Amino acid sequence: MLTQQEYLRQLLHIVIGVITVVLIYFHILTPFAIFLLIIVGVIASFLSKRTYLPFFTYFLNNLERENQRDKFPGKGLIFYFVGVLLVIKLFDTNIALASIMILAFGDSISHMVGRHFGRIKNIFNGNSRKLLEGTVAGTLAGFLGALVFVPIAEAFLGSLVAMIAEVIKIDFNEKPLDDNFIVPLVAGTTMLLVGQWI
Repeated sequence: MLTQQEYLRQLLHIVIGVITVVLIYFHILTPFAIFLLIIVGVIASFLSKRTYLPFFTYFLNNLERENQRDKFPGKGLIFYFVGVLLVIKLFDTNIALASIMILAFGDSISHMVGRHFGRIKNIFNGNSRKLLEGTVAGTLAGFLGALVFVPIAEAFLGSLVAMIAEVIKIDFNEKPLDDNFIVPLVAGTTMLLVGQWI
C-alpha cells in the first residue's frame, strides 16, 4: 500500500521533472548549474548527518525513505540530477528532455500504480516488489511525456525499455544502481538507437 509520504515523494518526483524540463527548454537551467546543484546536494547530504540544515533537514524528515536517511541522505534527488546532467551532455536536446519526462512520469507512476493496484508479479523480476501493473502504467505515462519531444516509436520504445530497466536489479560492485540514474540513460540510449534505425 502507498503511504502518504511515498505518494508525496512520487508527486515531487513528477513536479521536479517537469520544472527541470521547462527550465532546460528555455535555457534557464544550464549543465553547469545542474552540476553545481549536484555538488551542493552532496555537501548538504554530508552536513545533514552532523547538523540541522533548515530546508534540507525538513525535506529529509518528511519525504526521505527511512533506509536512506542515515546512509545517504538525499540520494534520490542527487542521482535524479546526475541522470539529468548525463542525458543533457550525451544526447541532443529533444532526446534529453524526453528522457527526463520518462524519468519524471514513468518512474513515479509505475511506483504509485504498482503499490496501489498491483497484483501480478513482474515478468522481468519475479522477486521484485515492483509489479507488472506498475510497469505497464509507467510505460504509458513515460510514453505520453516523451511524446512531447520525440516521435511515437522513439517515445514508446524509450519508455518501455527504461521501465523494464527500472525493474531489473542492476548492480555495480554488488550495490544496486539508483533508478534515477539508470532510467534516463536507458531511455535516451534507446531513443537514439530507434531514431537511427527508422
